[in-house]
Amino acid sequence: MSQQPTIIERSAKEENIMAKKILLKPVLKWVGGKRQLLDQILPLIPESSTYVEPFVGGGAVLLAKQPENAIINDYNSELINVYECVRDHTDELLDLLHSHAEKNSSDYFYSIRAQDREPNFKERSPVQRAARIIYLNKTCFNGLYRVNSAGQFNSPYGRYNNPAIENRPAIRALAKYLSGNIKILCGDYELALQNLDKDSFVYLDPPYMPISSSASFTGYTEGGFDYNEQLRLKNNCDKLASQGIKFLESNSDCEEIRELYKDYKIISVSANRSINSRADRRGAIKEVLIDGR
Repeated sequence: MSQQPTIIERSAKEENIMAKKILLKPVLKWVGGKRQLLDQILPLIPESSTYVEPFVGGGAVLLAKQPENAIINDYNSELINVYECVRDHTDELLDLLHSHAEKNSSDYFYSIRAQDREPNFKERSPVQRAARIIYLNKTCFNGLYRVNSAGQFNSPYGRYNNPAIENRPAIRALAKYLSGNIKILCGDYELALQNLDKDSFVYLDPPYMPISSSASFTGYTEGGFDYNEQLRLKNNCDKLASQGIKFLESNSDCEEIRELYKDYKIISVSANRSINSRADRRGAIKEVLIDGR
């Protein structure tokens, strides 16, 4: 007769499971990240056959929810390349990050940043590009991933003490998770919305509608996301609803968004945004959660 585990043994096992779950967190700091809003977002996400995130970004919601079956997508090819290399080339990626960490300095940062100005940049291996993005993300000013009109990284050096460039436990945990039944796509968000079954759930975190004429959330994707794109997104949400597919969307709290989604439940939330190149644009920002359940 097998002996049942003691309460202490069960507790230790549960703590180990929880530790592994907590370890699964974003490896990149990303504009508009949702870590501070998880307590408000997660209760609105029901269990589903497939969790779908068409604008995955840093993946805070995905990694907090940890669905067994998921489809993730982003327009930013360098970001998606990071996820693919974390999954497929974990050891090589960690070795390159170790090298970056040993050489980190202002001069070294700018030499790595300048690589996407080189004509042969695309000839660099996927894992070299992934390590570059993680290194720049961990060492650039305020963690701001920003590109210019030519798609070149242009955030300055951050001068941090001991930045977490080589976070081996986090990267290995993410690699293990992404090796499961997680489909990774790269391109227009509609790719992730095709042929979904009715039991799927979609969380949308698009580039936000600017809340002033001077505001812009187009700095981290080429091509931008203007009002016409917001309108196209709303039409896609209507299609999901007509198919019986539940969704939740995050966006800025502004008149245009409230008018677009007036037929849905709108929940007001407040987020403290610290990632911006200008200090006067950081701080508490009102956002909305559009509940299409």
